[in-house]
Amino acid sequence: MNAPGEEFADGNRGRRCRYRGLAKTHVQHVLTALAINVERLSLQEPADGSYRPRPPTAFQQYLDARDLPRPLWWRQGK
Repeated sequence: MNAPGEEFADGNRGRRCRYRGLAKTHVQHVLTALAINVERLSLQEPADGSYRPRPPTAFQQYLDARDLPRPLWWRQGK
């Protein structure tokens, strides 16, 4: 993993600011730091490991019982 400053400067184009003015520059840096932290948190595994996938819906059970393919939804990322 990169050092925090390198990650900001290299990975998120932090060397150049999109806006002029100290206040707007500060807002951009805060939002970029927030995005970096969210990305870091999304890569971590849950501490308790109690995640269980949801049971299939009635519609999914209907499709599975008849050997029909399940449609791909936008939330599945496919």
